[in-house]
Amino acid sequence: MKEFQANGRTISAYLAVPEQGSGPGVLVLHAWWGLNDVFKQVCDRLAREGFMALAPDLYHGKTTTSIDEAEHLASERIESEETSQDLAASIDYLLKLPGRRGKALGAIGFSLGGFWALGLKDPLAAIVTFYGTTSPEMVNAGADLLGHFAEHDDFEPTEQVRQFEEALRSSGKHVSFFLYPGTHHWFFEENRPEYDAEAARVAWERTIEFLQQRLA
Repeated sequence: MKEFQANGRTISAYLAVPEQGSGPGVLVLHAWWGLNDVFKQVCDRLAREGFMALAPDLYHGKTTTSIDEAEHLASERIESEETSQDLAASIDYLLKLPGRRGKALGAIGFSLGGFWALGLKDPLAAIVTFYGTTSPEMVNAGADLLGHFAEHDDFEPTEQVRQFEEALRSSGKHVSFFLYPGTHHWFFEENRPEYDAEAARVAWERTIEFLQQRLA
């Protein structure tokens, strides 16, 4: 874990770097469970694909597998000023990393992390959201967007996702959204009962191709 400062507070983050020691930067934002091993492994997988990946611990050490506790943790952090400061500090840290290539960054967010990722501003050029949305007017104006959504999702119903996509397209944003048949929220996360190996594989391949095209 790496540490850096945000408004006098110490932020911890998991960093994974390619073997060659350089590559485009990607911010990884955890779901409402906190920074568990699933999201650290996402960073490791990105590093194997040639990206420098940083996952800030936006819960400051707290993790859970309980939906009720996760909902409580999320409610404390979702739109707090402290979270905004932590995200800004994480972007600044990633931008200044030795070996990071390119002018822009990418971001991948999962559920709550997708909500946060979609609202990130420049220098984000590519944003990937896994089963997470936000208000269309909050979405970064300059980034291309890739979305992965479940067919059966009580948190992000299909009709709501379609309306979100339509609103983004109407505002001129470059959007690629995919719906994965038979899946449920959290289908990408291996430690969840909703995990769908085939959907996760396809979503990952699409994610890597998207990031390579936008950030290489």
